[in-house]
Amino acid sequence: MTTVGYWFIGFALAYTFFLIFMSQLGMRRAKDGNGFFVGGRGFNTLFVTVCITGLFSGSSYIAILELSYLTGVSAIWYGVAETLHVLIIALVLIAPFRKRALVTISGLLGDRYGEKVRGLAGAITAFTFPMWSVATALAFASALSVFTGISLVLSVALTALLLFVYLQFGGMWSVGFTQLSNVVVFFIMLAIGTYAFFINPGIDGIQTLFQERPEYASWNAAGLQTILAWFGTFLFNVILAQAAFQMALSCKTPEQGRRGLIYASLLGIPLIIGAVLFGMAAAQVVPGETRGLVAVPLYLMETLPAPLVGLFFLGFWAAALSWGAPCQFSGATSLGRDVGKALNPKANELQLIKYTKWSLLLLTGLMIVFALLRSEQSAWWNVVAWVTRNSATFAPVVAAIFWPVVTKRAALISLFTGSASGLLWYHLSGWAINDFFMNTHPVWIGMGINIITIVTVSLIDNAGNWVWKASFRSAGFYSLVAAVGLAIVFFSSFDFLLARGLAGMVGLLIVCGLFITCMNFIKEKKETVPVTKQWKTG
Repeated sequence: MTTVGYWFIGFALAYTFFLIFMSQLGMRRAKDGNGFFVGGRGFNTLFVTVCITGLFSGSSYIAILELSYLTGVSAIWYGVAETLHVLIIALVLIAPFRKRALVTISGLLGDRYGEKVRGLAGAITAFTFPMWSVATALAFASALSVFTGISLVLSVALTALLLFVYLQFGGMWSVGFTQLSNVVVFFIMLAIGTYAFFINPGIDGIQTLFQERPEYASWNAAGLQTILAWFGTFLFNVILAQAAFQMALSCKTPEQGRRGLIYASLLGIPLIIGAVLFGMAAAQVVPGETRGLVAVPLYLMETLPAPLVGLFFLGFWAAALSWGAPCQFSGATSLGRDVGKALNPKANELQLIKYTKWSLLLLTGLMIVFALLRSEQSAWWNVVAWVTRNSATFAPVVAAIFWPVVTKRAALISLFTGSASGLLWYHLSGWAINDFFMNTHPVWIGMGINIITIVTVSLIDNAGNWVWKASFRSAGFYSLVAAVGLAIVFFSSFDFLLARGLAGMVGLLIVCGLFITCMNFIKEKKETVPVTKQWKTG
């Protein structure tokens, strides 16, 4: 172990005890189910801000650091997509979801479609969250191994166990208090990284990098397909961002929740810019590495004294924890609260808390198992998670909010067909990290089948009970026009779109356009009651 390794271990041990102490501050506030799962709806603007900053900016920081080492300034689009995602939630969804007293997406589906859907949606959601947690933890572990020699799997296991310990105490309140600590450490890390940047290589060094490798100055070096996939993934995920909803909707009022999300998007900007600069600085000082998360530690060890490097990577660990804690807790909530309620409808709140704590233990074990199964490609787990969950729950969630025509059977079947078709497409891709079958991301296929299934089965189930009510002034008409226009482009330029990896996304946009048209034009048939006129007699 290097000197930096000893400094990091020392900082990490001290920080671990501090996080456990902070998490216990929430114990008294999490006595009942409302306090445990959604903080008693008592979060103020500050708590929402740090929770969302920790969730998205932490994971994005790690991803952008890696991407910018490989592709330069174009990595910033990942951060732009993530920021847009947060702002849409703030401006569009936070108020209506807060009024519904939403806890989880799987709970929303269960309330609308029944216990079978609640149980299946809860299980799918729960088992994908450890995949996201392990992906970020493995990314951090690859950097940690450079100066400590700790294996990837052991690093993930230690991270998972810490998450399990402090989430047990106060549930959502533990998340809130520890996220506050993590965000403070983020900005300490940002300050140290900025100091390192100006020491070596500085602005002149970045200019030299742009001259020697012009692609690093290109805004589309990451590739159009990849950049569009970032935006597409974040935008489609807006309505499914369960961990973000669970934290943001713990707010006292919708206004505080909205402000917290907006402030979080602003706090994320310096972290995004810093990650881009630090990744490019590492590319200039330590070129030739295959992974940016290995190059960055080498760059910092060459630039800064050991204590500062150790403190910088404490921030890196805080980023992994700040993403993993909400993911593990939200997944455990779906498994313990929603699946538990589906299996035992008579369970009280204290029983559901107990189920959730046991679920945390199960998901902790799963996180470690996932690291054992595939530790060499952390981003692979992100792909599997997106495909499995988004392909299952996208259409049912949209329909639960906007389209009462959908039946319970249609929702249940669409959960199966969406997830299964996405995973089958990924199987045809050989489970590669970015080389997909027919150059098409499996999530586009899964979500498309998910939508087609829920519409088709609902119309069959409700035969005779729905009517077509078209209007040229509705959103349905404009979405139909857009879908027809995209279909013309799709079929006339299919080879072009396929070669650039855009065919799947355009195909899904066509299906979404038709889905919006169906939701606007197909209505439940209302039974009319004859009205008998009462005549006055003189």
